[in-house]
Amino acid sequence: MLRSMKDLEECVIRASDGSIGQVEDLYFDDKAWVIRYLVVDTGTWLSSRKVLISPIAIGHPNWTEKVLPVSITKEQVKNSPAIDTDKPVSRQHETAYMGYYGYPYYWGSAGIWGGGMYPRMLMTGYGGFGAAVPIVRSEVQEANARAEEARHQDDDPDLRSSKAVKGYHIRASDGDIGHVQGLLVDEETWAIRYIIVDTSNWWLGHKVLIAPQWIQDVSWPDAKVSVNLTRQAVKDAPPYDPTVPLDRSQEIGIHKHYGRPGYWVDEEKPEPPISHR
Repeated sequence: MLRSMKDLEECVIRASDGSIGQVEDLYFDDKAWVIRYLVVDTGTWLSSRKVLISPIAIGHPNWTEKVLPVSITKEQVKNSPAIDTDKPVSRQHETAYMGYYGYPYYWGSAGIWGGGMYPRMLMTGYGGFGAAVPIVRSEVQEANARAEEARHQDDDPDLRSSKAVKGYHIRASDGDIGHVQGLLVDEETWAIRYIIVDTSNWWLGHKVLIAPQWIQDVSWPDAKVSVNLTRQAVKDAPPYDPTVPLDRSQEIGIHKHYGRPGYWVDEEKPEPPISHR
């Protein structure tokens, strides 16, 4: 199921012992186009401190009540490494964060989540909730993990604020077509499946969806996204109605219109379970 950025920003994060706060922003990886962290405003109980919550900790959402349950406690959040969310999150910050919660690193692998498609596959107890614990690694695996950490400690994690990209101009191969209005996120993998594009400056009331895979270039300083599509192709694309849940048949229609393969083709086969030693 796909959820809009707005849906996620309306959610409350609930720990095993009470509410942590409300989602304020989403940090996504601008290379893999995956949500890496939710920025949560803790409100009065933690002096409005903003904290990061990884999708690794998130269980089955209650969309009716707009609650995202997490397998951590308020005390853990209180004692978590301080991160200034007004500044870029460095790899060192991420390493400290992942180490504090006992999460394996998601980077340094071909998969979007450490070789897998789902964030909770990084932990044991995948498929359930509340009992997830770090995967126990052998000495060789631990040594490889430390080497991988050292190799990537100075990386730029390429995290972007979803709020900051709202309003970015979208440029087709032959001219401007609109601006970013929001994002659609896969609630299982936390991958950004589509950018919601508002073309109202060109075609009144017309919103369309464009997949990140069709992006040719992003100029972050200029707040501009260039896509490998023509203006006419975008104009003729199936319109997006935010009041109607997007189903697979509609997605197939969008990809068929643009002549592009669907992202689900590579995800049809279930991933093998993680072996634990």
